[in-house]
Amino acid sequence: MPAKDIGIDLGTRNSLVFSTGKGIVLREPSVVVYDKDTEKIRAIGEEARQMASHLTSNMEVIWPIRRGVIVDYNVMEKMLKYFISQAMGRRAFRKPRVSISVPSGITAVSYTHLTLPTKAFLWTSPSLLLSVQV
Repeated sequence: MPAKDIGIDLGTRNSLVFSTGKGIVLREPSVVVYDKDTEKIRAIGEEARQMASHLTSNMEVIWPIRRGVIVDYNVMEKMLKYFISQAMGRRAFRKPRVSISVPSGITAVSYTHLTLPTKAFLWTSPSLLLSVQV
């Protein structure tokens, strides 16, 4: 049985994750709630959007992509790992091929930060077409 193919569209407001055989498996806001005291992420996606209106003083809402540019690489990495793990499900025996859509003017630094988190899930090192194709 071949590994799954996963496609991720990282948008400024919303991100989509597509999986072969299932279609769109995730459609969530590109937002994260960060706890400043524990220095950990409290919520990602829809859960973070809902928490945004009920934040305490020690929590911060982070939109890691602004106007098509990644502004917070560490948060983006964690959000990307979350999206991939949600698309793979609990019983992932084989590592998937992942394609990530990126803005056409992406810099080398942004490209590197996008490909690093995917290596934990993948069986080959990434190469770039217009998206990260692994």
